[in-house]
Amino acid sequence: MNVVAVCACTVGIAHTWMAKEAIEKECERRGYEFKVEAQGGYGIENELEQDEIDAADVVLLAIAIGIEGEKRDEGRVLTLDPSLAIADPAKVIDQVVALAE
Repeated sequence: MNVVAVCACTVGIAHTWMAKEAIEKECERRGYEFKVEAQGGYGIENELEQDEIDAADVVLLAIAIGIEGEKRDEGRVLTLDPSLAIADPAKVIDQVVALAE
């Protein structure tokens, strides 16, 4: 499974980075390939390249606001609030897996 994600919260500080960390840890625990971009108050960190998006099984958008480059993501996309990724990352990644099937 290859997952790419973008995280962004309304303020662009705490929840963005907490969601990013939760998604990364859950993907790592499952042995999935992953890359998580954060768009926050400090700009864009770990920016996804188009070829990485194209190679992904699913794109996860853990966002509470509009993001830069939202149209990059085509195909299988799961969009949810970053608070859900923080609260229950296992459930979120289960949703990602179901979407990929």
